[in-house]
Amino acid sequence: MKIGIGADHAGFELKERIKAYLAGKHEVLDLGVYNPSPSDYPDSAEAVAAALVGGRVERGLLVCGSGIGVTIAANKIPGIRAGLAGDHYSAHQGVEHDDMNVLCLASRVVGEQVA
Repeated sequence: MKIGIGADHAGFELKERIKAYLAGKHEVLDLGVYNPSPSDYPDSAEAVAAALVGGRVERGLLVCGSGIGVTIAANKIPGIRAGLAGDHYSAHQGVEHDDMNVLCLASRVVGEQVA
């Protein structure tokens, strides 16, 4: 599966850890940000959403501090069904029962093990 991932500065470190974890299991397209310098979460949300709607990736993953900003920004793009999840059950339900195509995570709430 090809997964597009993105984050703002608050989610940068967790995004990098997730990217390393996914390497070898899935094809990952990193759509930014590429360093922890201050950045705007809507930019990464738009990049991941555009890649998904454009068929460049099959699923998306976004990370910001609270997870709420990227969820709202991504859901403004037609065809995106982004959901914020902080546990395995919610993530599973979102995909299997609600057709979620973008998983959003809160880097300041969930740790690396949960993510």
